[in-house]
Amino acid sequence: MGVINEVTFNTVHNHQKVRLFTLKNNNGMIVQVTNYGAIIVSINVKDKDGKLADVVQGYETAQEYIDNNEFYQGAICGRCANRIRKGKFTLNRKEYSLTVNNEDNHLHGGLKGFDKKVWDVKESSASKVSFQYTSPDGEEGYPGTVSVTVTYSISENNELQLDYSGTTDQETILNLVNHSYFNLAGEGSGTINNHQLQIEADFYTPLTKNLEPTGEILTVKNTPFDFTSLTGIGDRIDMDHDQLTIGKGYDHNFVLKHRMHHLDLVATVIEPRSGRKMEVFTTMQGLQLYTANWIKNIKGKEDHLYQEREAFCLETQNFPDAINQSHFPSPILTPKDVYKHSTIYKFSVY
Repeated sequence: MGVINEVTFNTVHNHQKVRLFTLKNNNGMIVQVTNYGAIIVSINVKDKDGKLADVVQGYETAQEYIDNNEFYQGAICGRCANRIRKGKFTLNRKEYSLTVNNEDNHLHGGLKGFDKKVWDVKESSASKVSFQYTSPDGEEGYPGTVSVTVTYSISENNELQLDYSGTTDQETILNLVNHSYFNLAGEGSGTINNHQLQIEADFYTPLTKNLEPTGEILTVKNTPFDFTSLTGIGDRIDMDHDQLTIGKGYDHNFVLKHRMHHLDLVATVIEPRSGRKMEVFTTMQGLQLYTANWIKNIKGKEDHLYQEREAFCLETQNFPDAINQSHFPSPILTPKDVYKHSTIYKFSVY
């Protein structure tokens, strides 16, 4: 499949036009994004032999994303990505109750988060597209009207850059994440256990049995969470460790050690057979490693049946449940602030 036909993607959802946009560079890299959920639909990059393949899981039509995308494939999650314990938080002495959609917790923005909205197209060109969404006061229980923009741009260095911005008219919380599922051998090509991963993090945030952060910040040293040097994703994923049992694998936030707000290299992944390499740069302080542990028999592109551990996510983010953990970086956005962060996924061969 590789590159998806823009025409077959066109549809209307809630009286709004859904479209597919194709970004290209002169090196043969092709990225496709849609204004439904501001989703990354495909990323086509070359392997060591120059062969192009799509390295993100997903679907071939807009309607499939609208009907089936319960696992947020490629989507922008918001207003506040990841889990908020019991869907509750207090801001300026007022308690807010968000919609609960993951056991007892609020996850990735609730029942109809940003991943399920048709975003406005602000600008588009052969190498860049900007999407904008305005979230009304009270949506999914959040205070304040928030306006967010996500811009995708592609460089001649095979970098896909995501630039996020947001403003609010009253104090609220905001944590935007892209939830792409990667397999550098090509989507639908089987396990990611052989992928080698390095994360620039000495600490991670462990989880309760309900997958909420305990509030602890623990060292990765002498644990299966030590990715400080290149390590196979599958090397220790089945070790007898309470955190791996809780997550059914990796589903954890890593505390990045780079300088705050600097666009630094925070993770590297290589896939030995294809020779593809992906580097992640971000200004954010957290990185969620998720090994698709809950995916089972999900029918995707080219009738591929996606299974657990056939893709990985590296979600650049603020820490989960940060509003309820005073020692985590604050997710609060005030009317005086502008929310801004950037992430780059850079592709090459080694």
